[in-house]
Amino acid sequence: MTIPRHMTAVLLTGYGGLEKLSLRHDVPVPRPRPDEVLIRVGACGVNNTDINTRKGWYAPSVREATNGDAVLENGNEGGAWSGTLAFPRIQGADVAGHIVAVGRSIPTGRVGERVIVEPVVRDPRAPGDRSRIAYLGSERDGGFAEYVAVPAVSAFRVQSDLSDAELATFPCSYSTAEHMLTRIRLSGQDVLLVTGASGGVGSALVQLAKRRGATVLAIAGVTKMKAVAALGADRVIPREANMGDSLKRNLPEKGVDAVADVVGGNAFPDLVNALKPGGRYVTAGAIAGPIVSLDLRQLYLKDLEFQGATVLPPSLFGRLVAYIEKREIRPVVAGEFPLSEIMSAQEAFMAKKHVGSFVLRP
Repeated sequence: MTIPRHMTAVLLTGYGGLEKLSLRHDVPVPRPRPDEVLIRVGACGVNNTDINTRKGWYAPSVREATNGDAVLENGNEGGAWSGTLAFPRIQGADVAGHIVAVGRSIPTGRVGERVIVEPVVRDPRAPGDRSRIAYLGSERDGGFAEYVAVPAVSAFRVQSDLSDAELATFPCSYSTAEHMLTRIRLSGQDVLLVTGASGGVGSALVQLAKRRGATVLAIAGVTKMKAVAALGADRVIPREANMGDSLKRNLPEKGVDAVADVVGGNAFPDLVNALKPGGRYVTAGAIAGPIVSLDLRQLYLKDLEFQGATVLPPSLFGRLVAYIEKREIRPVVAGEFPLSEIMSAQEAFMAKKHVGSFVLRP
């Protein structure tokens, strides 16, 4: 195919509101470096990271929930996952599409491959060094565009009859969820409590935990409980203002073996209380607020284990692709938008009335 010189893309021009998203039709198509491939984007998912990065929410001075109005004002403080963001930036971490060109070090036989992209980009000189990690759509340009260039090792061939929009729900949310479960060594003998179970990561956690044979107790809003149950949750617990009471009514008397949390906020102490002695807690988000209260006596007297989950182990994304190809997990598409309607897509996302993930189509 003929590759144009320019493409349509959405540029993030600075930290702020939706007005910082600029749809342009004159953005140069990236040229793949020797070890890279060029992908024509078929679809790209929308997730919390996109909104958080736009607002600069990752900076220490921003302390409120992700749906709040706080925006980073001092860009030097660092509002991206691993530091200061360079503008303009093309966001979008959840890419599905086809390889249309390769760098000179990559076999031309890869042209035409259908791929999904691992969002974590490692330094090939030190792939295990977390300080050298970059993230698609954050430290380097992502998929809110017609084309994106990525390291060839990050583009995973996928053989599936799912649509591009369906495949684009997997990369960030499902790899994050699988990483969380890997960190806490979840097994079929465990009872797992999942927060935010109707969201992209939450719905992935439910499916991936059931794939491991665990018993899954999932927290969701009342209007979303039926949809979460359909994903395989053994019990869906209604999200209430007083989560402590709700958990006492719905959890085993001895507590749960593990908690997979993407919510944080005021409910955090109740989640810690829900863990049985020796329990494991893992987090990869804090949509209800990043600053929480912890009784250290709970941590040490109950011999609890706390984990964070961001940088994927190198072998994890390949396993996820295998799950997709074997149909062991399924996509949950909340809605599709053309790239030109990115503001509407993010508004719908921030309204939190959906189950699953929204997807943009260039």
